[in-house]
Amino acid sequence: MLQLIQLSLPRLAPLELTVAPGQVLGLSGPSGSGKTRLLRALADLDPHGGEICLDNTPQTAFPAHDWRRQVMLVPAESQWWSDSVAEHFPERRVVDWQALGFDRDPSDWTIDRLSTGEKQRLSLLRAMAYQPRVVLLDEPTANLDERSRAMVETWLLAAIRSHHKMAIWVSHDDRQLRRVADQCLSLGPASVSA
Repeated sequence: MLQLIQLSLPRLAPLELTVAPGQVLGLSGPSGSGKTRLLRALADLDPHGGEICLDNTPQTAFPAHDWRRQVMLVPAESQWWSDSVAEHFPERRVVDWQALGFDRDPSDWTIDRLSTGEKQRLSLLRAMAYQPRVVLLDEPTANLDERSRAMVETWLLAAIRSHHKMAIWVSHDDRQLRRVADQCLSLGPASVSA
């Protein structure tokens, strides 16, 4: 279980919420309302007040790299630090490339040949290959066409539910959040409302 206890960030009211295994919390709000900042705090990338717990163990009890392996952020713009796709995936981990529309194994592809949509789908496959307990999804389908968006939604929801992961899914698309989220939270510019 992921718990936020009086979690505070600049310009946001303190948050109290719980995300259970197999559950998706949808997060919406206008640009600048703090959605990405909240995800970054949960991933231990930005400072915050209050407490974040994973199965009743505080974030501060984990070494930072262990926390980030268990609570993984998939940013809106994926990061790539090596030349080939394979270098970004854990060794000896079987990846179902076809699940997100790759007709063949792209592990020998170079990053510079990837389209924005391919990078986005690969960043999702990469995150899930590390088997985090919590996935923080910042606009995971923003750069995808309708067919790819539907494929990603179906695949992510199946992975979250079947592996009992906890997820926070940021989207500006309220219809998408109604499709994927078990509960929704809307952030405002200076406050938080549920």
